[in-house]
Amino acid sequence: MADRRDRPVVRISARRRARLAACVLTACAFALAGCRYDIFDAQGPVGAADALITLDALVIMLAIVVPTILATFGFAWWFRASNTRARYRPDWNYSGRLELLVWAIPILVIMFLGGVIWIGSHELDPAQPLPSSAKTPPLNVQVVSMDWKWLFIYPDQGVASVNRLVVPVGTPVHFTLTSASVMNVFFVPQLGSMIYTMNHMADQLWLQADRPGTYLGESGHFSGDGFSDMTFDVDAVAPQAFAAWAKGVQASGPVLDAPAYQALEVQSRHVPPFTYRSAAPGLFQDIVNQQLPPGPGPAGVTRPK
Repeated sequence: MADRRDRPVVRISARRRARLAACVLTACAFALAGCRYDIFDAQGPVGAADALITLDALVIMLAIVVPTILATFGFAWWFRASNTRARYRPDWNYSGRLELLVWAIPILVIMFLGGVIWIGSHELDPAQPLPSSAKTPPLNVQVVSMDWKWLFIYPDQGVASVNRLVVPVGTPVHFTLTSASVMNVFFVPQLGSMIYTMNHMADQLWLQADRPGTYLGESGHFSGDGFSDMTFDVDAVAPQAFAAWAKGVQASGPVLDAPAYQALEVQSRHVPPFTYRSAAPGLFQDIVNQQLPPGPGPAGVTRPK
């Protein structure tokens, strides 16, 4: 076996290292150019508050991270081998002031972060109703996560929609959410907080869209083979346009009753959006209470009773 000391040593010059680093940074910049961080493009009060908490936490952490990185480079530069003015002092005595400084900084960071999270988590409680007025009463939407699609029931309008959520701008939306099968996560990044959906349980969430537009809704929890296709559009429209949409849906389409729901439960992927002209009253509660059986699962598999 050849001695490692006999092998040639490949040395990379500083100029080549700089060029290599520039190429890597350029490649990363191009790779991230297509990324869109929608959480910072808030279109509602809850989303704006979430983004503010994230930025506050980032600033608090950078207040210690940046000085630590600069101090590391500063110490490395000052105590370099060629600096004859640097003094090496391996022998030292206990210093209470230094100990206080070392422990005070991380304690303050934890206190600030804890305060931001504590206040934000109470102010942004998903079940906390958003302020509304008599002119703009909240819209009630019942959400059912399925394999692998989303069902939205509008109990006040008596209609339902699959893979498309239409809401009026400037109106608080009260979501009641459950799952037809496995646990999932309902998330509209530009509107605000995500929340889990679970079988045999109904969760509450309040969101609001302040500007018209189409926003991405998605599943934030892996739920099987069709998880990557489990997205939906959130169309925020003017209140008059929402009323016209609901009236148009009521004019045509199938009826969402128990047999239609059980047919919809079968696992499917790439389901285009469609609507039901009417939804059976109490259907959502029957899903939550398991008066309607949970999803049947993959074809050919018998769910144990």
